[in-house]
Amino acid sequence: MRKVSQVVLGAVVAMSVLSGCSSGWGGDEKKAAEPKLGDKGTACALPVHFTPATSWKATAITQATVDRMGPLGHQGPLTPACELNAKPAGHIGFLTVWSGTKGAAAPGGTSRALMNAFVAAENFKRNVTFRELKAGGLHATEVSYRVTDLSAGEVRPERALGVMTKHGGVVIHLGGLNAEEHKAMLPAFELAKKTLGPTS
Repeated sequence: MRKVSQVVLGAVVAMSVLSGCSSGWGGDEKKAAEPKLGDKGTACALPVHFTPATSWKATAITQATVDRMGPLGHQGPLTPACELNAKPAGHIGFLTVWSGTKGAAAPGGTSRALMNAFVAAENFKRNVTFRELKAGGLHATEVSYRVTDLSAGEVRPERALGVMTKHGGVVIHLGGLNAEEHKAMLPAFELAKKTLGPTS
């Protein structure tokens, strides 16, 4: 009887272990990562992805829209691909994602050359400062500068970050109505930089 009891007990323990492991598999599975802006299925499909600031509204910019924009639809070798409007978050300004595949934006180039071309195309710029860094494993070049708005009669700050991907160059640019709005929106730019990464 003792031998039979040991066999039965062993079987019960084995079943308990197996059932415990089985019920635990689901709990150990990693949840699928939430898609970031730039991933397929989001408002803008881009060569990079990042987490947008809360309430900022992203809108893809089509080639037809770029064509209608005329000269404003190009800055150096880049055209706008996605625009994030800060108005729903209570600010006046945009975070714009520019992309391109030619010239300084061609795959295989450097982020510094990309940003040199981007800033060179900016009108009435001054106090340009470049900084090299890593963003999402990508070598990046960040630039801060000021532009003179002749119509408003004021000088306002600008900030941009450029990276090179296998699909070409990408620049994330933050403007703003004025210096105060620009400063208020900087956390959105920093969040994009902190969460930046290449899409597949």
